[in-house]
Amino acid sequence: MIKAVATTLLALAMLQGCASVGTLDAAKPGAPLIYSGTRLDWYSLNGGCCPVDKFGAEPPRYPAIDLPASALLDTLLLPFAVAAELGVGLGVTGGY
Repeated sequence: MIKAVATTLLALAMLQGCASVGTLDAAKPGAPLIYSGTRLDWYSLNGGCCPVDKFGAEPPRYPAIDLPASALLDTLLLPFAVAAELGVGLGVTGGY
């Protein structure tokens, strides 16, 4: 039980700095959508100069640690990212 709570808390803490969440939340026109978080991590690991201009979000503090989690989340969200890139409306709404 304690292990599950600790794992959940760690996962929630990592989502705060997750590159995938940051790039999806940025909604910058012209920013990459497909594997955006993974690409942001890779960009910052290779010394990219201006991540906010390219991706609309700051990279996480530790991109090497975030890279596997972003790759997994980007893979899970791939169908939605491809649909958005192609301009296909999925009719998904949220909120009230």
